[in-house]
Amino acid sequence: MQGFRVGSIFGFEIRIDLSWLLIVFLVLWTLSTGLFPANYPGLSSATYFGMGLVATLLFFASLLAHELSHSFVARNKGIPVEGITLFIFGGVSRTRMEAENPGDEFQIAIIGPLTSVVLAAFFGLIWFIGRNAGWSVVVTGVTSYLASINLILAIFNMLPGFPLDGGRVFRSILWKYTGNKKKATQIASNGGKWLAYLLIALGFWELFGSALLGGLWLILIGWFLYNAAEASYEEILVRTTLEGVKAREIMTPYPETVNADLTLQDLVDKYFLSRRYQSFPVTQDSHPIGIITLNQVKDVPREEWVYRTVKDTMIPTDKEVTARPEEEMSQVLEKMQESGVRRVLVTQNSSLKGIITANDVASWLQRQRDLGRQMG
Repeated sequence: MQGFRVGSIFGFEIRIDLSWLLIVFLVLWTLSTGLFPANYPGLSSATYFGMGLVATLLFFASLLAHELSHSFVARNKGIPVEGITLFIFGGVSRTRMEAENPGDEFQIAIIGPLTSVVLAAFFGLIWFIGRNAGWSVVVTGVTSYLASINLILAIFNMLPGFPLDGGRVFRSILWKYTGNKKKATQIASNGGKWLAYLLIALGFWELFGSALLGGLWLILIGWFLYNAAEASYEEILVRTTLEGVKAREIMTPYPETVNADLTLQDLVDKYFLSRRYQSFPVTQDSHPIGIITLNQVKDVPREEWVYRTVKDTMIPTDKEVTARPEEEMSQVLEKMQESGVRRVLVTQNSSLKGIITANDVASWLQRQRDLGRQMG
């Protein structure tokens, strides 16, 4: 869920997932053709559209403020925050690591709903002042909606299902009580799954009650929450299993390499078509200088393969695609994610010692699980 970059706020990169465009259209359409005409009859279509547009933009500004509050607290706790991505179901702060203790987790999680409550109170105050002062329904209608939607956002996010904010608050309390982050995450994730089941059931109930759009949204939100809860727990399992594990324990030692001066055509003919590998370390004078993947080659026009070299196409080692043999796997996983190629070269003193791919990590984890079941 990377999307495209739209700017930066307070040092946080803001990205928009393409799915966000769909929800913007749906919210704008629902407000300008449904909610506002039903509640404030007698206005022109242009006025309803203007109300809908302003309300939609301020609603997503509220979502952004909600996520910014998480990011500010996380950064204050020493957790690196890459930025924020807005997508179809709201937004998410992209952090490189999780909170190291339950207190930090609680503070980072609770600030989002509190921000939404403050925004609800702010828009509610404007609505109250405007109604008593006789302001136009154009203003009071929009502020009434924004007050309501921010309050709903706060209440929904405080439901005790991980990875919602309420689920993270719940996990932090369990973590504090049990002293076991893995167990706390499992319980909170199960809460998220049960909440997802409930939302899906309510969605089908709405469908049978002729509320087609509302029912479909509940089903989609429930499905998303279930998958997010399961993925979050799996991520914790992986990180817990890899705690203390070094890169040298997982790497494939002394992998086959390709020369930097090789043309892409020769690379395809002599390596990719005759080997099972999806990538190769690149060397020059016996020293590793980068990594080349099949996807990179596929992105190059075929007519350029005959003269374009591996060195022209590879990702160089200065792009965070290398790790030391004694480096913790938690750091290696971050590099794999940041590099975008899901693999790193293991080097020492300018010498190639091995390579770690996503398949290497998955195979190692599977062996650990198999051995764990046999020992159990």
